[in-house]
Amino acid sequence: MDFTGYDTGAFFDEMFEVDGSVRPHYKAFAQRLGTMTRQEFERRKEAIQVSFMRAGVTFNVYGAEEGAERIFPFDLVPRIIPRKEWEHVERGLKQRITALNLFTKDIYTDQKIVKDGVVPEHYILSAKHYRPAFRGIKVPRDVYIHICGTDLIRDDKGEYLVLEDNARCPSGVSYVLENRQAMKRMFPNFFPEAGVRTVLDYAQRLLRMLRSIAPAGIENPTIALLTPGSYNSAYFEHCFLARQMGIEIVEGRDLVVQNDQVFVRTIQGLKQVHVLYRRIDDDFIDPEVFRPDSVLGVPGLVRAYRAGNIGLANSIGTGVCDDKVIYAFVPAMIKYYLGEEAILPNVPTYLADEPSQLQYIIDNMEKLVVKAANESGGYGMIIGPHASKEQVEEFRAAVKANPRNYIAQPPIMLSRHPTWTGEAFEGRHIDLRPFILYGDNIEIIPGGLTRVALRKGSLVVNSSQGGGSKDTWVLRE
Repeated sequence: MDFTGYDTGAFFDEMFEVDGSVRPHYKAFAQRLGTMTRQEFERRKEAIQVSFMRAGVTFNVYGAEEGAERIFPFDLVPRIIPRKEWEHVERGLKQRITALNLFTKDIYTDQKIVKDGVVPEHYILSAKHYRPAFRGIKVPRDVYIHICGTDLIRDDKGEYLVLEDNARCPSGVSYVLENRQAMKRMFPNFFPEAGVRTVLDYAQRLLRMLRSIAPAGIENPTIALLTPGSYNSAYFEHCFLARQMGIEIVEGRDLVVQNDQVFVRTIQGLKQVHVLYRRIDDDFIDPEVFRPDSVLGVPGLVRAYRAGNIGLANSIGTGVCDDKVIYAFVPAMIKYYLGEEAILPNVPTYLADEPSQLQYIIDNMEKLVVKAANESGGYGMIIGPHASKEQVEEFRAAVKANPRNYIAQPPIMLSRHPTWTGEAFEGRHIDLRPFILYGDNIEIIPGGLTRVALRKGSLVVNSSQGGGSKDTWVLRE
């Protein structure tokens, strides 16, 4: 297998220099791939797909007519990141999660950042996932966001930019682990030679973090993963992580709150739970406080949390950091709380709720990427240069009607990566979601989930819209 005829195009290519030469950190892999025939490559790809099917490495697409689970497409050419490059990313992510946690604590306590005029109060109060009922609740170690997936892209110069933060219930890490196992089967002797850092200790790191947020005085806490159930798009991941950590997976109906303590029903009777890794959004987690019609949550869970008898990861109210309007203020948060410039800059962002910026968005919508503040999965957005006139007019009207709900950004020439199309290697746009754990200290899985837009020319990497994934290798040297 080789890359004859591969065209880097007018984009930053992760594997190839502008002159077509292989970047130094890819040379060993390119040489190894060059020893394989196309038949062998295809055979191994098919074997991985079969193994994914047997292991249930799937995702659900809401609204799909067939209602069936789908295999998450996987490309065999890994994304490779050299040590120094990763160290830069890691420093930036640690800086960012530190500032986001300080911000979350602040807005649920003193709101100094509001009083000092750094973030306007109305943006926080109008944020979809801001939880006024949560103000004043003491959380373990003052850490609110324990697990975060921050999406990164690279522009046409190769600079890393932050696209968004996922601070509620970030998903995708199970694919990171399954992808690595698949690649180790494909290249069993190559990993030690290449010096690729492991990601397979993630479950142990996650479990250690969860133990760190147990109520005070609990030496051996009982931990469970709270799932909304098998119809959730990330249910495979919920089961996978619970199994990897050796903890119970429970639904709301399995839990009961008595005397402000949380118990799981077992055949031996009630057993107290000290920590919940919850994969249920705030709206559904406790019908006594949030949606009264929720059958997914646990009545009284917030009371138990207020009393300090249960640890929750992530804490309630962290979804305010997922709001794309709040995202625009993260560099200012870093400056305000840490006195530093952002190591990883945001994509330039226009806020439609600011009158001067609104007019610019309205006048230039055909040239911009316009996004709803609280949508995800590639939904609720248009890429102006690729949109029809009807789509542009539809969004123009939506932005005018509810400017608080929209931001706009210039299109970024996302970096590309060689990807197998079935006939040849072609460049496809990618992003990267590293996973950050914040317990006693901050830990970042070396690499994360590289998502790839498999459709030619597409900038949308989400699995629900035709995206796939790659293994991400961070090198020791």
